[in-house]
Order: sequence, then C-alpha cells, then structure tokens
Amino acid sequence: MGGAVRDELLGIIHGADFDLVTRSDSAELARLLFDRGVSEIAPVTYERFGTAMVRVQGVDIEIVTARRESYDENSRKPHVEPATYEEDASRRDFTVNTLMRSIDDWELRDPLGIGIADLQAKVLRTPLAPEATFHDDPLRMLRAVRFRWKLGFQPAPGLYEAIRQTRDRLRIISAERIRDELIKMLALPTGPDCLDDLRELGLLEIFAPELLPMVGCEQGSFHHLDVWNHSLLVLRNAGTGDLVLSLAALLHDVGKPPTRFIDEEGNTRFFGHEAVGAKMTEELLRRLKFPQREVDAISLLVKNHMRLGSSPEFTPAAARRLIRDLDGDLERLLQLVEADANGLKAGVRVMDLGPIRKRIAEVQQATPRSTLDSPLSGQEIMEITGLTPGPEVGRLKQALTEMVIEGDLAPGDKASATAWLRDSP
Repeated sequence: MGGAVRDELLGIIHGADFDLVTRSDSAELARLLFDRGVSEIAPVTYERFGTAMVRVQGVDIEIVTARRESYDENSRKPHVEPATYEEDASRRDFTVNTLMRSIDDWELRDPLGIGIADLQAKVLRTPLAPEATFHDDPLRMLRAVRFRWKLGFQPAPGLYEAIRQTRDRLRIISAERIRDELIKMLALPTGPDCLDDLRELGLLEIFAPELLPMVGCEQGSFHHLDVWNHSLLVLRNAGTGDLVLSLAALLHDVGKPPTRFIDEEGNTRFFGHEAVGAKMTEELLRRLKFPQREVDAISLLVKNHMRLGSSPEFTPAAARRLIRDLDGDLERLLQLVEADANGLKAGVRVMDLGPIRKRIAEVQQATPRSTLDSPLSGQEIMEITGLTPGPEVGRLKQALTEMVIEGDLAPGDKASATAWLRDSP
C-alpha cells in the first residue's frame, strides 16, 4: 500500500520500501512469513505501534496492523487501537498514499474513495481536515512540500493555509527527523522550489531562522538577485546527488546579511562573509544533527568559496595551498565556484576554471597532497635545534611547510630542511 502503489500508478520506479497492512496481528504474520522461509530475516516487531519488519528478496517490508491513533498535545508518541482499513487510511498523511493492492488478487483498493481521483487530478490532499492531520504529525507539513514538488502536484484548497496556521507544531519534532526531510528535498531537482515554499510557509523560520535575512538582501552591481534567490540559483546550478555540495551551495552566502555594508563610494560590500558564513553553517548543521564529518566539509567549502577569485594569477604555490587545505573536497569547491559564478548577472565575466583545473592537475602530479607538509616532524625539529616542546617548534614546522608550498623546499627534503634550521637565527 501507500507510496509503492502511488508510484506504480504514476509510472515512477519506487525504492526498496514497501508497506503491508493487515487486519490481523502484524507480529503473527511476520513470524509466519519467517517460519515459511519467505522472510530472509527474523521479524523485528514494535508491539506498541502494531508494526513488524520482514525482508523478502532483499526488500524491507513493514507490516502494519490496521489501526487508529490519537496523540497527546506535546508528544509524537501515539495511542494505538485496532481499526478498519478505512480508519487506518484516514490517519495517513495524504489521500494518494492511502491506495492499496490486495495481495490475493492484486485488485486496486481505494478505501477512502478519493485517492484515485486525487492521483489522476494531481492534487495533494489530507484524508482528514489538514489541521488535524498536521497536528497529529507536524512533520507531514514538510512532507507536503516535498511531495508537492517531487510529484508535481498542486496543494488542495486550504492545505497550505493549514500549514501556516499549524506551523508552530513543528517545534515538537526532533532535529533528526527534520534533517532527514531536508535531505530528501535537496536530492530533488526541485529542491530549490521546496526551500522557497518552506520559507513562504513560515517553516524555515522554525528550524533554520538564520536563512531568513538572506531574503531581500541586495548584493550590488554584479548580481541581479538578492542573496536568497541567488543561493537557490546556485543550488540549482550545482545539481543533485551530492548532499555536501548542495548544502554548501545553499549556505555559501549565509554570512552576507550580517556583514553587509555600503562603502563611501556607494558600493555594496560583504567583507569576511565567508568566514562568518562558515561559522553560521557549522552552528546550523550541528543543531540539525548532521554528522560532524559533513559539518566540517560543508563549512570548509563555505569558508573557501571566494578563494579562487581573490588573486589575479593562480600560481603553483596557490594550487599547492588549495590542495593542502581542501584535500578531498577540492573538486567540490571547484563545482561550487562554477555554480556560483554562473549565478551572476548576465554580462558579468564568468570565471574560466579550465586553466585553474589544469594548474591543479599539474601540481597534484608533481606534489601529491601527502608531500605538502614539513619534511621534518616536531620531534626531529627538537632534536636538531635542542628546543623543548612549545610554540616555537610549531612555528618552525609551519615555516618549513610554507617553504614546501612556495616551492623553496622540495617535498621530503630533510637535508635542506635541517640545513635551514641550523642556519636560522
């Protein structure tokens, strides 16, 4: 039932995620499937919710006992009772997700009598009054936006108005669940449209308020869009399939509103916005419980997104610094810079990354990232200089690293590094 039937009727390839609803006990059915060798794993049961999980031919199938639910005001944990298929369907999120097929004869069932009509009309409607559906599970407000743009449906009359009225209920939803919905939106080609709906409906204010000052923040002569719409365009330019790149595209200019000022000549400036934005990005993503490795990678891209346009010539030394600092995220940075440049006003010179990519490839072949460090370790520096552990050892090691990057010292050249240390005052 649910999404699998919906996608089948729409001609969409559905992922490995299927639901089976039964009037029987879900745990008993799961055990029966396992005992008869149908399920490849012992059933996992959740008695409180009346659900069980089995796996058939590598596909996870959730078995659900038809149920009705009720919720306390400040909780997402439902009180569950057995119910008819019609009652079970009415507690679902949208009518197009209530369609079923009988496993006996594969007959299409429409328990509410309106799911097929809504599917054909491409209308997104809640089974109950939308205020009630969203009150029971506020995450459905985010799902409404995602399904609208994923399926190309129109919201039923009153649906979006109900979201605006109920939006504060989203505050009871965990950061992890909100994060997961955001990730699914960013994976869509229409992700920017989803985000603009979240802003317009007041949902973005609930979990990412630092993005709102981007709206209406004008950028000056190089741009034809405010920071918000420019960021959505950069996100669109970056494409889908890489969550880190997508989030970096969305957040690359988040530091512009707090750093914006007009200079004496009337030019709009955003000095240091990349460093401010990197810090804001880290705080936002950590609040949404993203893994730290992703937080670090996205913040790094935001911090460095202006780097390639800051000097008139991209020298071998600049390439070596970029390789050292970005390491495995270097290609992402190049894609972000290109997406950003393509979001400027028509007629503005677009950065040609061809020569930069060529220079990086040449430098990477000559000096791999692993060689772009001091030839001497801290211990070796102390043995040569007689220093004890402290800041001076770190300063000397950094100086040797800079010499390697500038090309004044060959990678791994311990002898020349030792000679330099002995000759240093």
